[in-house]
Amino acid sequence: MKTSHFLIALAGTGGLVACQNASSPDGGAGTSTTPERTYVMDPHSAARPEEAVIDHLDLDITVDMEGHRISGTAAYDLAPGAGSEVVFDTDGLEIEAVEDADGNALQHALGEESFLGRPLRVTLPEGTQRVVVRYATGPRAKALQWLEPAQTGGGTAPFLFTQGQAILTRTWIPVQDSPGIRFTYNATVRVPEHLMAVMSASNPQERSADGVYHFRMDQPIPGYLMALAVGDLAFKPVGPRTGVYAEPGLLDKAAYEFGNMEDMLTAAEDLYGPYRWDRYDVLVLPPSFPFGGMENPRLTFATPTILAGDRSLTSLVAHELAHSWSGNLVTNATWDDFWLNEGFTVYFEHRICEAVFGKDYADQLSLLGHQDLKATVERLRSSEHPEDTRLKLDMAGRDPDDGVTDIAYEKGCAFLTRIEQLVGRPKFDAFLRKYFDTHAFTSMTTEDFLAYLDEELLQPEQVKIDVDKWVYQAGLPDDLVVPTSDAFAKVEAELARWTSGTPAAELDTKGWTTFQWMHFLRHLPDPMTHEQLADLDGAFGFTQAGNSEVVAAWLEQCVRNDYEPAYDRLDDFLTTVGRRKFLVPLYTAMVATEKGKVMANTIYAEARPNYHSVSTHTIDDLLGWQQDVAPISL
Repeated sequence: MKTSHFLIALAGTGGLVACQNASSPDGGAGTSTTPERTYVMDPHSAARPEEAVIDHLDLDITVDMEGHRISGTAAYDLAPGAGSEVVFDTDGLEIEAVEDADGNALQHALGEESFLGRPLRVTLPEGTQRVVVRYATGPRAKALQWLEPAQTGGGTAPFLFTQGQAILTRTWIPVQDSPGIRFTYNATVRVPEHLMAVMSASNPQERSADGVYHFRMDQPIPGYLMALAVGDLAFKPVGPRTGVYAEPGLLDKAAYEFGNMEDMLTAAEDLYGPYRWDRYDVLVLPPSFPFGGMENPRLTFATPTILAGDRSLTSLVAHELAHSWSGNLVTNATWDDFWLNEGFTVYFEHRICEAVFGKDYADQLSLLGHQDLKATVERLRSSEHPEDTRLKLDMAGRDPDDGVTDIAYEKGCAFLTRIEQLVGRPKFDAFLRKYFDTHAFTSMTTEDFLAYLDEELLQPEQVKIDVDKWVYQAGLPDDLVVPTSDAFAKVEAELARWTSGTPAAELDTKGWTTFQWMHFLRHLPDPMTHEQLADLDGAFGFTQAGNSEVVAAWLEQCVRNDYEPAYDRLDDFLTTVGRRKFLVPLYTAMVATEKGKVMANTIYAEARPNYHSVSTHTIDDLLGWQQDVAPISL
């Protein structure tokens, strides 16, 4: 590990993870060399890679859509030099047998259960290089969401999707589940003949006749990027290297919406080097998916809430594409270093959007992110963990999902934007290109990145920036760059006219973008009267709008001001959409009043079965529910 004057010593109590140094920078599938591995502490994994670390996975599973169960084998090749024991992360898995490559039983035991699951310890006789775990998922596998036909767009076939980030892959595969441990994999997946299976790997573009699918991922990835979906799916290309998977009834709409993907991919390569994952496709999932998107290699999983019909929300695709460099190619070594994934990706997303859609678009995107950052800092200051406003987190003893806030995304982006401002864009772009090339297919700690930044850019350019304040201190530094937008200035002028008494129908809103409408809705006065809300709704039709971002922002205002004409839409929205970004503000607004608490619990009782565990984990805490039991009485 390199040293620098601003480094802070690592501390932790969990498993050590690999932090690999440079591989081959020239790119392309299968071109990376095997790098030398060093280790840092990961408090969220029981793995002991300094003793034995996985190198390759052969997964062979059967998906029982009726029984909501995955069963089969996970066969691991271990890296050379394995010691006397290998430790896997599991959570709720039924371990049926553990064997070596010849079928000989290996001694194994499950450790004590915690919020991290149960470590599976396997004794390795001398010379053992392959471990085969025969297993099945349990009834509460948090990564898996099983959907009945009525919960899908088509309404005729069941659906399954996985969500592994941050530490949920261990609930459907026994794995060394740390972002600092990378491995390649092959998979054979058996599903009902009328369904298609896709993974974060090479994928079929047509349905198999027998329901058996084979997958390869030749580039090493961490466990959280293992992903599987099974359903009534079809594929449509949108470019030479890009395409869309979706339920057949949604396929054409999705293909139109994502028609700019090839342009985005070209723009990304022009900025920071070759795309090293062969294809970039997007899978549109049912609306219960808890995130906007998940950057599973080669196949982004995406929410249908970005299908606005006018390509206005596809900056999310740019974000997930950017993860092909920041996150998938160079990965945070632990979840304490999460900002290295997301801060870089938000910055890169803005650069892709600027190249494809223009600077005005990117400026609006940046200013909305700045607003999100300020709101998050304000919320966290009065929370149980105000220290979570730091970039480098300390999540030991806590679920790392609790650290997924706008701090990693927007403060991380702001830090990089400030550096760009100090050194100039050409030099910063050259630095980032070299960073991705030098560290391709490896994992990175905050400390190693800062040392690299200091050596390669800050010292040579004689740049002064208070890195300690940006990375290790709470709150926002004084040198934060505040974005500006001429388009938003126009919105503020019209908003001032409305608050002065001009009817909403007379406002000059022609040609406004989704981002402008979001800015308008975020800055409405507080409180508002029923008449004011009715004036806005009558002029602009917010309650029945088809754009999910606009609807969510509007419904939040309606809850805060008890605008009952929007409550049927609120009920419908919350019972069909499981995206946590929308759920949290709406339920939070409801629980601010006694009437709202009753409404929130009533809606949630119906909606909860449609949500993924990632979302229910958050909303359960917010409403005072206990997992899988009745709500706490009001």
